Amino acid sequence: REPQISSRDWLQYDSEDEEGAVIEQLTDVMLRHGVPDEITDQIISCATVIGADDAETALTAALEHLYSFRPLPQKSSSTALMVVGPPGAGKTLAIAKLAARSVMSGLRVAVITTDVIRAGGVEQLSAFTKILHVDLQKASSAQSLKMAIDAARNADQVLIDTAGYNPFSPDEMRDLARLITAGDIEPIMVLPAGADADESGEMSRIYATLGVRSVLPTRLDIARRLGGLLGAAHHGGLIFADASNTPKVADGLISLTPRRLAHLLMPELARNKAATDQNAQQRRKQNA
Repeated sequence: REPQISSRDWLQYDSEDEEGAVIEQLTDVMLRHGVPDEITDQIISCATVIGADDAETALTAALEHLYSFRPLPQKSSSTALMVVGPPGAGKTLAIAKLAARSVMSGLRVAVITTDVIRAGGVEQLSAFTKILHVDLQKASSAQSLKMAIDAARNADQVLIDTAGYNPFSPDEMRDLARLITAGDIEPIMVLPAGADADESGEMSRIYATLGVRSVLPTRLDIARRLGGLLGAAHHGGLIFADASNTPKVADGLISLTPRRLAHLLMPELARNKAATDQNAQQRRKQNA
């Protein structure tokens, strides 16, 4: 006699199959992005508990549970925003984009640079600030930085660019710490996407000891492996802030959200959504 299988059993088998497919898909995504095993296990465990029947919902919910997301304030006259990070991370371009966004919003912006030794450092940022009709102030020490911040107290937002500091050099970190403590300053770590996850995690831990609480990823338009961003946020306890996904200065920043980060990790989700929206729009036109 053949065993009797109820519809309830079939639903259970289907649910288990769907869950297994979602977990397998998420595991493949984590491997593709070079995400460390520890973080992968957390994301998979969280997705399993959530029990979503599609990868987008599961990954979005897991990222929302495991990480924090908060856009940078566009108006803060009392606290200056300082970008910090390793050499070549894209700090100067990030400052230009932040300044452009504030100027386009009608805010009064003050820009200060402490990157006065590197060849071309001042000139690069000056080229952007001239277009925005913003005066660029230079500060070569913690004392002169404090004076520049005090002089900009009437601005809606004060932005500070810094040189690239090697996080593995104690001397350079001490120099950076002096700048950060020169006033009411919130340091933001600028980190290029595509970097090694373990190395990004080590750097973020060091910068976190200096008071860094947020990370601004750059080069999202050219990076194909984003495990470094998850590693930095995880090991440094950092909040995902805005991000740079284009070399253009105007409209060059996006606010990261769990869903947007999920789409960056799984770009096929964004493509499928765009195709679905396009088909729906075409059907509406045909029915109109």
